[in-house]
Amino acid sequence: MNDEIFSGLLLNDEHCLSLSELSHACDVHADWIIELVNEGILEPRGKDIQHWQFSGISLSRVQTCVRLKRDLDLNLPGIALTLQLLDEIQSLKNHLRGIDPDFDQS
Repeated sequence: MNDEIFSGLLLNDEHCLSLSELSHACDVHADWIIELVNEGILEPRGKDIQHWQFSGISLSRVQTCVRLKRDLDLNLPGIALTLQLLDEIQSLKNHLRGIDPDFDQS
């Protein structure tokens, strides 16, 4: 039996991460996150890099980007397009769920 205890912090749009915190949490270099911002994949709050703040949702988005790069070897434009399509699918599922409460999400 494993007796390890884990602790964590639940992040949402109210919690913000700095560039260094986000890069550390996702185990990626800060330069890669800057590239994600330049590609329009992430939208930080703050005018300059030193004051950028990322929502908790950004953490999940960067982790998805990491998986797309690692598993599918996508470049940044490919990652951006894939995320856009995944967002559209989720939006359509939400719309269908509103029309048909019995809509199967699988």
